[in-house]
Amino acid sequence: MTVKSDLEKAKASAQGAMGSYATFSSSTDDPMAKQMFEQMQQDMQRHIDMLNNRLNYVNQNNNLNSGQAPTQGAQQNVLNSNQNADQAKSASKIAKSAESKTDRLLDTVKNNQMK
Repeated sequence: MTVKSDLEKAKASAQGAMGSYATFSSSTDDPMAKQMFEQMQQDMQRHIDMLNNRLNYVNQNNNLNSGQAPTQGAQQNVLNSNQNADQAKSASKIAKSAESKTDRLLDTVKNNQMK
């Protein structure tokens, strides 16, 4: 797989999660759950924005196929991409936390509906 295809898959997953959170938010009457899902939806939008930025970088600066040596600007872009990688790791941690919160909330909702 290529970095580009990995980024596209991650973007599609984030878009799917964002849509799910929007659906969950609109289908609940619980104000706390609605607020949580809206926050998670906003978090996913930030993830999508980061992925789009990285995709744009990859599309504009792919020197692997050009045979050209990296320029000073490309070297700076590598530094920036390292920062983006750190941001992606943070985003991944946030997503895992959000998933855990979602699972707990859905369990709570199911338990309350059964009562």
